[in-house]
Amino acid sequence: MLLRLLLLLILAPGREQSREAPKAVLLLDPPWSTTFKGQRVTLICKDFYSQVQGDTYWYYVGKALKKKGKSTEITDSGDYRCKSNESSISDAVHVEFSSDALILQAPYPVFEGDNIDLRCKEKEETKMSEKKYYKNGRQLYIYDNKDCISLTSVHRDHDSGTYYCSAKPGYFRWTVNTKSLRLQVQELFPHPKLIANSSRPIEGNPVTLTCETQLSPQRPNVQIQFCFFRSNQVLKPGCSSSPQLQISAMWTENSGPYWCEARAVSHIRKESLRIWISVRRVRVSDVNLEVQPSGGQLVEGEMLVLICSVARGTGNITFSWHREGAVSLGKKTQRSLLTELRVPNVKVQDAGRYYCTANNGYGPLLSRRRTVTVRVPVSPPILTLRAPRAQAVVGDILEFHCEAPRGSAPIWYQFYHENVILWNSSAPSGGGASFNLSLTAEHSGSYSCEADNGLGTQHSHRLSLNVIVPVTRPILTLRGPRAQAVEGDVLELFCEALSGSPPVLYRFYYEDVTLWNDSAPNGGGIAFNLTLTAEQSGNYSCEADNGLGAQQSEVVTLRVTGTSRNQTGLISAGVIGGLLSILGLIATAALMNHFRTQRKSGLSTTNTSRPFRTDPQEPTHSEPLAQMELQPVYNNVNPEKSTLIYSQVWSFQRTQQNAASSTSLDREGKEPSTLYSEVKKIDQNKCTEPGGSAHEDAAEYENLPHAQQPQNTSP
Repeated sequence: MLLRLLLLLILAPGREQSREAPKAVLLLDPPWSTTFKGQRVTLICKDFYSQVQGDTYWYYVGKALKKKGKSTEITDSGDYRCKSNESSISDAVHVEFSSDALILQAPYPVFEGDNIDLRCKEKEETKMSEKKYYKNGRQLYIYDNKDCISLTSVHRDHDSGTYYCSAKPGYFRWTVNTKSLRLQVQELFPHPKLIANSSRPIEGNPVTLTCETQLSPQRPNVQIQFCFFRSNQVLKPGCSSSPQLQISAMWTENSGPYWCEARAVSHIRKESLRIWISVRRVRVSDVNLEVQPSGGQLVEGEMLVLICSVARGTGNITFSWHREGAVSLGKKTQRSLLTELRVPNVKVQDAGRYYCTANNGYGPLLSRRRTVTVRVPVSPPILTLRAPRAQAVVGDILEFHCEAPRGSAPIWYQFYHENVILWNSSAPSGGGASFNLSLTAEHSGSYSCEADNGLGTQHSHRLSLNVIVPVTRPILTLRGPRAQAVEGDVLELFCEALSGSPPVLYRFYYEDVTLWNDSAPNGGGIAFNLTLTAEQSGNYSCEADNGLGAQQSEVVTLRVTGTSRNQTGLISAGVIGGLLSILGLIATAALMNHFRTQRKSGLSTTNTSRPFRTDPQEPTHSEPLAQMELQPVYNNVNPEKSTLIYSQVWSFQRTQQNAASSTSLDREGKEPSTLYSEVKKIDQNKCTEPGGSAHEDAAEYENLPHAQQPQNTSP
């Protein structure tokens, strides 16, 4: 249908005033151009190009006939023609009415691709045999003895020619030949013509190719297929019924000869002449580089996108990307005005000035430079404490330095002491930040810092700082049983520095000679006991040292007088000599013997020491029984108005080492931590009981149970 409309548009009357009107077509019914005399043939005049019904004009041997109808019957031999109001006169058709006994009949008209029959026909009253067919004077042997032969898909060049046939009438031996018949195979359609809407298209633009031909109106139902070629290459697979081919984009490599071919289903093929199409290329211009993210500001690890484009340019364009001071980053060739290059996971070294080039065969053109910066998030900072010595001391100047090993400037630093902001500073050019602090005891604790450059905050590890306080000048205290030290007294020497970081080492001196030393691991003071002799009168001092310099106490002078034991013995002897009986002397001797026994068993003290402890729950150090602490807590010599002339209580601290030795005393029900003795007067006024014995109140010695032990008091 599309082909018919195209042909109608091309051949329609009035389309061009200068073009001659299409010819009318004369048809025969029956289609034989030769027939026997006496038969009739109908002529039909066809106007395929006009839908208007008008008059038909007939012509015979060049003369007009008076007939006006679209068909007419004839009986005379000759050339016939016709025309209509909308068409020009048709080609002449020769119709032969023969009086011969044998004729050769061929259909009219005959077109390329038709299947036709040739009939060797005799008159009805004549019987012919041994029929033979000839073409251009040569016998067609394959068709012998046939009344009719068929020619399939006739071709204009192959099947056109002069035909006749021969036969033998009845039993005669001679042969009868027909008159020669000119068989003219007409074109079904002429050779096509290829037309391009542009023979010099710009590269990238479309081109339309049209394969023009004219199908005979007498064969309107014949299907024609059109094929298009460049050189010997088919432009698209197979052929189609459309006489047009749309090429969406032409490129320089598409330049060359083009042609088309029209094909009928009857295998009739006709080619057009070649036409040359030359594709023009447009040089690239206005090369531009775009960076994403916009502005070229990236964070390390992000993706950089480089978009290179041109305003104009055709064909294959080769794009390449570059960073100043580096080799080419990449290259792409494609038929596009824009393409991109992706750089994943950018590093600091990817920062710099970038540009791109574009080239489509005329030489590369460069874009403007674009600056790309890569910012690095800060890494966890490192906090460093720099002191003038290995151990921080009160008064030292301590430098705090915080630095993130990586990170783009500027970096903001904050220092913390126990999670409280201590100080902050900025490093505009990167690096670290520092500040100094004069240390006090309150500056002990944990320290940390943080770094932030706007891309996330990072924290350092915590550092613990212990600020050591030098010991102050210690105070030496002498603690004895009485105001005046007496030979035999147990004297406690106590040395304490009121401030200073532990551990503190104490040394005791007698006349600048080291008497004793000990350490207080947790601070506080240290004490030790000394049983006095007359030779121990003199100057005493102590020293405290915690590694930051020793401090000396003030000197304390001690004077030791005669022994307390001799004085007690004289007083006791005088009183006893005047007041006591022999029984009293025995009691006194028993009491003295008891003291000797106790001293021999380890209760008599030598120089002993113990740390001073403020915590009553803190356990005491273990000491040998011989060094157990004995402290006189109360003494009374000959009190007035009392029967008691001497009493003394000794209290000592039992340790783990002497616990075993005291087990036997515990089993006897005696309290090993308390020793109490007394000597009483004899009451002369009291009567003795019958039998001459004294009352129990005259007992000279007794041990009091532990529950009755008096509290320690100063003499």
